Formats: sequence, structure tokens, C-alpha cells
Amino acid sequence: MTDDTDHDGGDSTGDADSNPLDAREITPGEPDEFGLVQVWYGDGKGKTTAALGMGLRAAGHGYRVHVLQFMKGGTGSVEDVRGEYNAAAAVPGFSLENSGHYGWHGFLDGSDDDEHEARAKGGLDRARDVVDASRDVDGPLPLDGPADDGVHMLILDEVLYAANRGLVDPEDVVALLEDRPATLEVVLTGGHEEPTYVTERADLVTEVRKQAHPIEAGQGARKGTEY
Repeated sequence: MTDDTDHDGGDSTGDADSNPLDAREITPGEPDEFGLVQVWYGDGKGKTTAALGMGLRAAGHGYRVHVLQFMKGGTGSVEDVRGEYNAAAAVPGFSLENSGHYGWHGFLDGSDDDEHEARAKGGLDRARDVVDASRDVDGPLPLDGPADDGVHMLILDEVLYAANRGLVDPEDVVALLEDRPATLEVVLTGGHEEPTYVTERADLVTEVRKQAHPIEAGQGARKGTEY
């Protein structure tokens, strides 16, 4: 008796010339089971990376994904144009915008705290606009369409940092979640402390814990890994 199943669980009896890893054209698709709230927090590296990776996966199925970044407006040690900006622009159906102020809030780097707050609140207003636009989404969306026409997945990167630092009201974040359409997948990242105001309402909660980080040995942010 022979086993016709490959190690990945696929059927090995198909066309010998086919490769499951061959890229296929991305065409507009519609998710069947979106609508959950995901939270990624903790003192470890990888929260944004995980969220962007999930967005890439969704975009690969032809779902419309939008990333709205808080807190990441550039610093003196990091280029203003990060690698994810270029990558997102090259992926159909994957868009990214930034509402961060230059510098990092609370780092005494000369950046304006009032401007950090204004930009963060503007980002939350923008998130509400995208949520509202997504209410009427029913089916596939044009991959080159603007987020203003609605999306299937909304990633609010570093919004939990903004809430933890008082730049936006945590209750406003909660209200955004409670007011979202039932089919919109929302992903929240950021913050070292557990954001209990949203974890109690989330379907998936992941704490990213640090065991070691090269920054402790004096390593700065590296191009291609941190930006």
C-alpha cells in the first residue's frame, strides 16, 4: 500500500509538472469568515511584522487590505521610507498610510508632544472613515480601489501604543471596534502592557514576549529588519 499524500497534506497524484508554490494571478476575492478582532501586544519584536505578514496573506487571496500606522513618522536613526511602504505598493489590494509624527513620543528627541497627539487623533478619525466605508462592502473589491471605498481587513499598527500613551482615548478605540461592520477583520498592534480594554473584546490575543533583543547590546535599528 502506498501513501499518495505528500508531507504538506497535499495530493501527490496530480500533474507532475505543477508546483503548488507557483505564483498565481491575484484577482479580487471575498473572504468567507472575516469579522474577528485581533490584538498583538508585548515587549517583544514582531507585532507589526506579524500583522503585515497576515495582511500579505490576505492580499494574496485577493482581499482588500489597508494598513494605518500610528506613531511611526520617522526618526533621525531610521529612514522615513521603510521597506514595508515599497512592498505594500507592489502588492495588489494592499495599501498603507501613515499618521505618525516625526520622532517618537516621550523620547525627548525634540519632537512636539502636541503634534504627536494631533496626528494620533487624526489617525483614529481616519480609521473611523475606513470602518464606515466598509459597511457597504458585499463581495470582492477592486484591488486598485482606495480604502475610502471600504476594505476587508483593517490593520491599525501601533494604535495600542498611542492609546497607552494617552494620545488617543482607549474608549474611542473600543467604540471603533464596537461600531465596526460584522464582516470587517480588524487587527490592532502595539504596546508593552496588556490592553485589557480591548483584549476583553478580542477574538485573538497574542502577547509577543522578549527573551533577547540586540538593542540591549547596542545594536540600532537595521535596514531590512526593523525598517
